[in-house]
Amino acid sequence: MTGKIKRILVTGCCGFIGANFVRHELEIDPEIEITNLDALTYAGNPDNLADLVEHPRYHFVRGDIADRPLVTRLIAEGGFDAVVNFAAESHVDRSIDDATPFLRTNVVGTQCLLDAARAAKVGRYVQVSTDEVYGTLAPDDPPFREDTPLAPNSPYAASKAGADLLVRAAHHTFGMDTIITRCSNNYGPYQFPEKLIPLFITNLLADVPVPVYGDGRQVRDWIHVLDHCRGIDAALRRGRAGETYNFGGRSERFNIDVTHALLKLCGKGEELIRHVTDRLGHDRRYAVDCSKSEAELGWQPSMAFEQGLAETVAWYRANARWVDRVRSGAYRNPEVSPFVLRHSA
Repeated sequence: MTGKIKRILVTGCCGFIGANFVRHELEIDPEIEITNLDALTYAGNPDNLADLVEHPRYHFVRGDIADRPLVTRLIAEGGFDAVVNFAAESHVDRSIDDATPFLRTNVVGTQCLLDAARAAKVGRYVQVSTDEVYGTLAPDDPPFREDTPLAPNSPYAASKAGADLLVRAAHHTFGMDTIITRCSNNYGPYQFPEKLIPLFITNLLADVPVPVYGDGRQVRDWIHVLDHCRGIDAALRRGRAGETYNFGGRSERFNIDVTHALLKLCGKGEELIRHVTDRLGHDRRYAVDCSKSEAELGWQPSMAFEQGLAETVAWYRANARWVDRVRSGAYRNPEVSPFVLRHSA
C-alpha cells in the first residue's frame, strides 16, 4: 500500500483479537484513528474496550457487517485509508449446532465490506482469517503454507474459506488492494471463555472440572494474541496486494499437555480433568509455516508459550470481575455501567 495509514475501520473490535489490535495500534501509532464497527453479539464484549470510551482517536459504531446500507454509508462517509475485518462467528461447536449465523456474518458480511470498500476506493482491505481453512495435518506432515489447498472440515472453517475466496476474487476481478492473514490458535487477555485456554483457566480458578475432548492428543500451534496483532499490523502496512500471510507461534502442543500446564499454573490437581466425547469432525493437528511473513514482513513471534501462558493465567486472576460479568451475562446489559479493566503488567 502506498501512502500513510491514518484512519482505519476495524470490524469486530469488541471481540478478543480485535480488542487487542485496537490497543496495539493506539499504542504504537500516535496518529492512527480507529472506528470500531461491532454488532455486539454474544462474544462482542464492550467491557474489553471500556477504558477507551473517551479516547480521542477511538470511535465506536454499533452495527452488523452484513447490514449493507449501514456499511455502505459508514465507509462512504468515513474517509478510511484501510479496512481490517475481524468480525466473525468463530466457535466451531456453535457452527456444528447451526451454521446459518456463520454464513451471514463470515460470508455475506465480508462481501458487504468488500463492495463498500471498493465503491469508496479504500486504499487497503485486510481479511483476518484462520489456519482452519487448510483442514487438518497428519503427525508427520509439514506445516500449512500459504499455497496449501483449502480443505475446511467444519462449517465455521468452510465459512471462513468462502470469505477468503471472495477477498481473493475482489483482488483478481476488480484490482482491489486486499490481503488475507491466517493465524494459528490465539490466546491471551480478553478472550471469551468458551475457547480452550480461557475456559480451562476460568473453570480451574473456580474449581470446576475442565472438559478435554477425546484423548486430548489433538495438536495446536499456539500464538500469543499480541504477536498476532503485530503480524496483522505488518501485513496492513507492508504486505503486498493480493497476498496471503500466515502467522504462527512455532509452539505446537498436545491439548492434554496444555491442560496439564494450566493445572500447574492454577495450582489444581488432575482430578479436575474430565475426558468427554470428541467433537464431530475434530481436526487432529494444525501448524503453520510463517516463513513468508518472516521474510517479507520482517515479523516473527516473540512471546514464548510458557511465559505467555503464565501471563494469561495472571491476567484472568487479576480480572475476576470481568470473568464474572461474562459468565453472568451482565456485560450484555446496557443498563450496567462498563467495568474498566486493570491492565496487566
